Amino acid sequence: MTLKRKDLLTIRELEPEEIHQILDTADSMKEIGTREIKKVPALRGKTVINLFYEASTRTRTSFEIAGKWLSADVINIASTVSSMTKGESLLDTGKTLQAMRPDVVIIRHPVPGAPKLLADRLQAAIINAGDGAHEHPTQALLDLFTIRERLGRLEGLRVAIVGDISHSRVARSNIQAMRKTGIEVRVAGPATLLPRYPEQLGVQVTTDLEAAIADADVIMMLRIQRERQGPTLLPSLREYSRLFGLNVERLKKAKEGVLIMHPGPLNRGVEISPEVADGPYSLILDQVTNGLAIRMALLYLLTGGHPAER
Repeated sequence: MTLKRKDLLTIRELEPEEIHQILDTADSMKEIGTREIKKVPALRGKTVINLFYEASTRTRTSFEIAGKWLSADVINIASTVSSMTKGESLLDTGKTLQAMRPDVVIIRHPVPGAPKLLADRLQAAIINAGDGAHEHPTQALLDLFTIRERLGRLEGLRVAIVGDISHSRVARSNIQAMRKTGIEVRVAGPATLLPRYPEQLGVQVTTDLEAAIADADVIMMLRIQRERQGPTLLPSLREYSRLFGLNVERLKKAKEGVLIMHPGPLNRGVEISPEVADGPYSLILDQVTNGLAIRMALLYLLTGGHPAER
C-alpha cells in the first residue's frame, strides 16, 4: 500500500480518495497503541528525521512515537542545536541530511514553501509538519479522522471554525480537507482576523459567533496566532474572549451534543474556557491520540509498508 506521491506537502494536492485511504489506514494503525508492547516491524530498517525550525510538542512528539512504534530509526533535529545556528541554509541542511540516506524527512518551518523546497531536491519523502501560515496537512487529516471516528461520517456535516482564521495554517488545511470530503464549513472571528477573500476558500464567513455555532455538528476553536500578526489587529485578549471565547453559557446556544475541537496549544480563558475544554463533548485529547494513528499511516504509506508486517 502506497500513496500516489513521494511527499505530503499540502491538502490541496490530495485527491478525496487519497484522504480516505489515509484515514482508513490510520483506523487499522490505531490498534497498535492499545497493545501491551507497542511495536511492529513495518518500518524496520527505515530512517525518519524530524527537522523542526519551530517549537512543537504534539506534532514532533507524535511523529517520533509513530516512527518508533513502526520500528523506524527516528532522529530529532532542532534548529537550536544544529548547524542552522551557524548560518547554514535550509537547502544545505537538506543536502547534508540526504547524504545520510534517510527515508523520510518531516519538516516544520516558519517560511511557507520550505517543505516544497526540500521535496523538489531530496530523494527522501518529505512531510510538511507546518510551514508558516500556509498549511498543516497532518493536523487536518487527524481532525477528519477524529470527526469520522465519533460521528461515523464526514459528508453532510457542518463544522464551524472560530478564531484567527487569517493566520492559521490549521484553518487553511482543514477548510480544504473538509470541503474535499463533503463537509460544510463556516468560519467566524473578528473582521481583522478573517481572510480577505473568503469566496476563494468556498466557506461561509461571519463575525457573529453564536450564528456560526448555532447548528454546527462540530466547533473547532483556534488560538490567536500572536507570533504571526501585528499588534493592532485586536484591542485586547480580554475583549476577544468576551466576544469570541467559547464558554458554557455560549455553548448552550449550540446544537445539543455538539463536539468541541482545538488543535492546541490551548489558551484557556481566551478562546475556550476550561469547563468547555475539559467538558463531556471535548475531543481535544482524542485529537492528540489520533495524531499518532494518522502519522503512523503516513509514514507507512509513503515508504511502501507491507500489510503483513503489521
